[in-house]
Amino acid sequence: QVQLVESGGGLVQPGGSLRLSCALSGSTLDYYSIGWFHQAPGKEREGVSCISINGDTYYTASVKGRFTISANNAKNTVYLQMNSLKPEDTGIYYCATDDRDLTGTCTLQPGLLNVWGQGTQVTVSS
Repeated sequence: QVQLVESGGGLVQPGGSLRLSCALSGSTLDYYSIGWFHQAPGKEREGVSCISINGDTYYTASVKGRFTISANNAKNTVYLQMNSLKPEDTGIYYCATDDRDLTGTCTLQPGLLNVWGQGTQVTVSS
């Protein structure tokens, strides 16, 4: 059974950086695309970035040029490097995948994914 665990969240000042990690267990990252999702307080979960099994990457417009997604398959871990953080980046960040999809296709639609981590809190505040 595939499981995901996020880490790396915390409190950071505007303009600062954080690196989130998403560790996959129960299988190998070689078979799965991984997406990162952001849930701001009182709002719905939204897609931020994803990486396919081929290494293709996708970003929502609000984070392009600031966030970078990467994967270390040897460590079964996907990272989200977040730079130039803004207060509106505050919220819980989740990683997710679809263990039913054997194509490893990337998606930023949370409703299409069935395996989720517990989330990690990111707070951007001075």
